[in-house]
Parts: sequence; structure tokens; C-alpha cells
Amino acid sequence: MRTGADEAAAPKYSHVERERRFLVERALLPALPPAHVLIEDRYITATRVRLRRMTDSASGEIAYKLAKKYEADDPLARAMVNAYLTAAEYEVFAALPAALIVKRRHALPMGGAEFAVDVFSQRLEGLVLAEIEAGDADALAAIPIPPWAAREVNHDARYQGGALAALDRAAAALLIAAR
Repeated sequence: MRTGADEAAAPKYSHVERERRFLVERALLPALPPAHVLIEDRYITATRVRLRRMTDSASGEIAYKLAKKYEADDPLARAMVNAYLTAAEYEVFAALPAALIVKRRHALPMGGAEFAVDVFSQRLEGLVLAEIEAGDADALAAIPIPPWAAREVNHDARYQGGALAALDRAAAALLIAAR
């Protein structure tokens, strides 16, 4: 029988998400396409679980999912599990105490790849991050740093979703100003 410690060490039903993240220099960013996905992330208090509501700006279609990213020695490759939910299931989890992050995600093609550019709002207004995924470590490493990136932030835990969700307005303003 698997235990909680077993699951934390090697999650049985997870997949490895390989991604790089960049802090974006907004003045250098090309015009973003108007189509986007509005993402509302609820980081459930005292857990590593994220509840996500995604609304497509073009179709109005809404999707819900519950996710957990596991700790990893390599921030470029982390085990993750996702479960898609119904609206009713989402409402059950949404009743739990959580910290909210709201952002618009735009797809931005560059050099044969597609970056996801997240434009944050509310207390994180002014923060723009980009991420890109690849199927393996070599392909991920081969992706050039975009010219509009201020710097790569994969190894800076302050730019992980859970850390951003924990910031109050004053701490968020300091992080955004520090660039």
C-alpha cells in the first residue's frame, strides 16, 4: 500500500511539466493578440493545491481544474497532477479558504515556439511573466531567451504561483518594482 510519504516522493499519476519562466520587460514586449484566456487561480490555504477557472475570451467557454505541483530539485522539471472538474465540483472547492491570483494569458509565437504571456491584475498589476514548455530537457534548453525578457526566473521561488498568491499588495508592489 502506498503512503502519503510515497506519494510525495514519487506521485503515481503525475506527469512531468518542463517549463522555463521569464520576467517580461513590458516596454519591449510586442503587441499581444487580443484573444486570451482569463485565469483565476485559487491557491488553497495550507496546501500545494491550486484551483483554476479558465475563461476563453473568444468563445466564452469556461474550464475548471484542480492541480498540484510537487517539490523538485530541478525547477525546470516538476511532477504535476491535474483533474478537470465540473462547475458544481469547482464550487465545492472554491468554498475553501484560498489566495486568489487573476491574470490574462496570451499566446505569443516566437521562432517556431509559443510563449504563454501572463499579464497579472489586481494586487499584482504591472507584473508580466512568460513561460514556455517543451517535451524534454534538451528541447527546453534549446529555446532562446526572448528579446523582451528582463531575466529568467526559474530558480527564483518568488515568481512561483503559490509565492505570488501569498503576497499582500505592499509586498507585491515591492517585487514588481524590484525587477
